[in-house]
Amino acid sequence: MTSYPDLDPVILSLGPLEVRWYGMMYVLGFGSAWLLGRLRARQAWRGWSAGEVDDFLAWLVVGLVLGARLGYVLFYEPGHFLARPQDIIAVWKGGMSFHGGALGVLAASWLFARRRGKSLLDIGDFITPLAPPGLFFGRMGNFINNELWGRVTDAPWAVVFPGPEAGWFPRHPSQIYEALLEGVVLFVLVWVFSSRPRPRGAVSGLFLLGYGCARFLVEFFRQPDPQLGYLALGWLTMGQVLSLPMILFGAFLLKAGRRL
Repeated sequence: MTSYPDLDPVILSLGPLEVRWYGMMYVLGFGSAWLLGRLRARQAWRGWSAGEVDDFLAWLVVGLVLGARLGYVLFYEPGHFLARPQDIIAVWKGGMSFHGGALGVLAASWLFARRRGKSLLDIGDFITPLAPPGLFFGRMGNFINNELWGRVTDAPWAVVFPGPEAGWFPRHPSQIYEALLEGVVLFVLVWVFSSRPRPRGAVSGLFLLGYGCARFLVEFFRQPDPQLGYLALGWLTMGQVLSLPMILFGAFLLKAGRRL
């Protein structure tokens, strides 16, 4: 059993301006996506230029941040934000939904595809290998923010998260589980798989299938959102419900192969 490390969520304070670790994780995630995208664009067979990577990243940032925040508002705490709409912009307090972010990225990709004459699936195949490092940094941000901790356990690696909400109980460090599965394992799988030409949609399918399975598994160790609890069958959480369509659609894309 391990005590939660004494981590200050604020890196630097300059008067009213605060630089927080949570926000820094987003900067690192977008920075890694840009570097990896530039690296992939060097391979001519991918059909992307460095300039297109730069342009698309701007679309990606807007779509991801708006989608992730609005997804959390709509999927997880609609009642709270309906009563306090001013809290919607308080992203520094946490509260971002991956599934909402994925929808935001999808919308941004669709708009970018229309403007540049690209296939939406081709864009997905190019950008999905860039996502896992951002997921890794995001989950580490959750850990530093002392949020989204796991269920109570007597496992020897359990972490005692502070605060009345966590109850000072030893819990699964589910943020670390997700960082490893969604950030490290998924990155290796998708990056290696996409290292040579694949049928259209296959890389996107592997990412969706891999993320959906990883998230569905970790939800068994993660504390359900208190305002939602279990949604279906007495054990399915919102994260699992939202992951099921990703798993099914990812498997479809992998199987469809060259027909797309």
